[in-house]
Amino acid sequence: MKLTAPKGTKDILPSEIASWEKIEKTAKALCSQYGFKQIRTPEFEYTDLFVRGVGEGTDIVKKEMYTFARNEKNSFTLKPEGTAPAIRAYIQNGMSNEPQPVKLFYLTSCYRAENPQKGRMRQFHQFGCELIGSDSPLADAQVIILADAFIKKMGVENVKLHINTVGCPKCRKEYYEILKKFLQEKREYLCEDCLSRMETNPMRVLDCKNEKCREALANAPLMKDHLCEDCEKHFETVKKALIAAGVEYELDAHTNTAFEFIAEGLGAQSTLCGGGRYNGLCAELGGDDSPGVGFALGIERLLLLLEEEKTDNVSDLYIAALGDSAAMEALRIQSEMIHKGLSVSTDVIGRSLKAQMKYADKLGAQFVLIIGEDELANGKYTLRNMSTKEQQEILPDELEKLYAAIRG
Repeated sequence: MKLTAPKGTKDILPSEIASWEKIEKTAKALCSQYGFKQIRTPEFEYTDLFVRGVGEGTDIVKKEMYTFARNEKNSFTLKPEGTAPAIRAYIQNGMSNEPQPVKLFYLTSCYRAENPQKGRMRQFHQFGCELIGSDSPLADAQVIILADAFIKKMGVENVKLHINTVGCPKCRKEYYEILKKFLQEKREYLCEDCLSRMETNPMRVLDCKNEKCREALANAPLMKDHLCEDCEKHFETVKKALIAAGVEYELDAHTNTAFEFIAEGLGAQSTLCGGGRYNGLCAELGGDDSPGVGFALGIERLLLLLEEEKTDNVSDLYIAALGDSAAMEALRIQSEMIHKGLSVSTDVIGRSLKAQMKYADKLGAQFVLIIGEDELANGKYTLRNMSTKEQQEILPDELEKLYAAIRG
């Protein structure tokens, strides 16, 4: 039986690498400009990290995690998201003792046991940023501004920023009671997931995609109408900071995240990037009560919106060698030219000269150096310019001339 990649995973082929590298290069450069430093966390963590950090009642923890046991004492989980591992690393490595805020970014693989769909894989990749140690609304604004700048640099159009506030524990507690009362009155119209979420996290009911639920929730009370004075000031400052930075946004009443970048053309998986405040997470994971805010952006979803970047399959030099002696000479020249910084290929199959010339053309080789029996006997090699078809002779001890001819 022919083996295939597991369902929900995908090979990233050489022809696709240019697009991935463009995303990674842009993310790294932009984060550096904003003072964010890269962190790399393990691919798996203790399961309890995500139970406590993501939430025991969430779909991620209840339905979507890949969990395995090494023994009866230890349960591990492939990371389903990047924030909890970053905060765990912040705590474990004493980053709270560093100058605050600590600004981290990551480019990482994540894993969720979901039904694979367009833009939603079981193994997927995230670009994320975390700003830890500041409760200022300007910190919220900065991560949003960074995300907005990244999306714009990638050239993605038809993406809208939606912002909201989830308040603080004080005003959220009062709002939950008001919302729960409303949901109880509508419970006969709600799906099973919504009924389950009513007690654990009632605001998540507002995110339900079920059409019947959305109709029932049309007049639901909104968090923004029940903010305490401090939260109202915080949110107003965030909005003013976005306006000052030239970032356009829409107020979104029905989302339980603080902000989302919604893209046209992605169908049901329309959220390209999402994030918000997670004050209390550090304390929940055993650290100091350091506030935090961040975002995560799905790279596979971004790729769906980008024009495919073609990998330039170009080689500076191809050495067409005929015979064993010529092959040895080809390897010598290849090593010397690569040491000088050229991209050089040579035959390792034993093709005919005609076949090697065709292969060199497919590689996009700019020059071909031909070494055959006649060339070895005469002590003169033939250098062919594949664009102009011009040829010149190169002596074995004239590699500097060869290099100069290729570099122009």
